[in-house]
Amino acid sequence: MMLRWRDAMERALYGPNGFFVAGANPAAHFRTSVHASPVLAGCLLRQLVALDEALGRPARLDVVDVGAGRGELLRALRAQAGPELAARLRPVAVERAARPNHLPPEIDWRPEVPARITGLLLATEWLDNVPLDVAVHTPQGWRLVLVDPDTGEEARGPALPPDDTAWLTRWWPPAPAAAPMIREFVSAGGSDPDVASLIVAAEDGGAGGGGARVEIGRARDEAWAEAVGRLERGLALAVDYGHLRDARPVDGTVTGYRDGRQVPPALDGSCDVTAHVAMDSVASAGERVARCAYTLVSQRAALRALGADGGRPPLGLAARDPAGYLRALAAASAVAELTDPAGLGGHLWLWQPVGVPLDPLVAR
Repeated sequence: MMLRWRDAMERALYGPNGFFVAGANPAAHFRTSVHASPVLAGCLLRQLVALDEALGRPARLDVVDVGAGRGELLRALRAQAGPELAARLRPVAVERAARPNHLPPEIDWRPEVPARITGLLLATEWLDNVPLDVAVHTPQGWRLVLVDPDTGEEARGPALPPDDTAWLTRWWPPAPAAAPMIREFVSAGGSDPDVASLIVAAEDGGAGGGGARVEIGRARDEAWAEAVGRLERGLALAVDYGHLRDARPVDGTVTGYRDGRQVPPALDGSCDVTAHVAMDSVASAGERVARCAYTLVSQRAALRALGADGGRPPLGLAARDPAGYLRALAAASAVAELTDPAGLGGHLWLWQPVGVPLDPLVAR
């Protein structure tokens, strides 16, 4: 049975036997910034304190974590918050899976984003798991890519709906044509035994429905805009692997994760299935709802602005306070992992304030 990628991902991740619904703890399969260290929670707590002040210290301060995993981030925020702030916090975990055992009763657990939020809306590595469609360019124009969830076999499907075509036109500019590049390689004296078949495949949109693949992020835009629309006053923050219009991946990013390793994206519920996020498109969709300017920066810049110090502690501290030196060294190592551009530091941070004057890059 051939399905659109969006439908196959929905079933693989959120169906009755889906990875996030019936599978093991996601942390056993992939490592996120939330799992890496308490540094992220500490930075977000500083953000929350600044937001609380900007909101006038309301009697109830919502913290809604969409795609909350097993509630790890909300637990950490509650643990690090001071008593006065903790007493006003109303943490909500949004997940389709059943409520975990031993989750503190103070943390609400629900399958949908609350209708009215005053406070902080978090989406750390949620949007990359919002199902999307995949398309390929052919001589007849853009076509959806269909996939058999049992075998992973793909085939070209129907032409794109107008809304998806409009999204691609605005947000995913075409990559350089492959066939002219190959012909240029040949004319320059290059040789390869399969070059003829490469030219044919490139001119035909790719063998087996391949070629230049694109990922249509319209579903992510809609999901983010809907979530931001639930925020009456406060700040929405999305943190995810992503890309921008001028540097879209040439062949897409759909992949899988199982047991801590990157694997082909199996669609049987046995692994995480993810794709990077078109963060500028998501930001634009949120801006239309929030009616406020957004901020989009690298995770490195975000954590630095929120007080994360990745510098090594002075060696003199080792002589005066060996235990303190080891703690400081561990903290610096954690920050280094979170800001490494080849790893978790490759995340982008998108802040969208709603009805509150707040510059997130100067929050301390």
